[in-house]
Amino acid sequence: MFVLMSIHHPRPEHRAALIDSMHRYGAAIRGSDGLVSIHTLADEDSERLVGLAVFSSREHFERLAPVARAAVAEDPFDEWESVDIDGLRLTEV
Repeated sequence: MFVLMSIHHPRPEHRAALIDSMHRYGAAIRGSDGLVSIHTLADEDSERLVGLAVFSSREHFERLAPVARAAVAEDPFDEWESVDIDGLRLTEV
């Protein structure tokens, strides 16, 4: 199992655009072989948004990530985010 977790800190005026972007990222790979699940989540205690994608393996992630990234390649994250995206690549230990 391989998990990609992306923690976003949207500027308030761009929150809806960022959520839409996260949904497009997920839609680009939803239903693909090797993707277990993909979610766009909001933290109840802050303005943070979390993208959570679970893949069967790192190899599946490496195959699907370019497809998902292409769906949001033109999105101006540097304008939408108040800080850099905190990306975690997680494996079970």
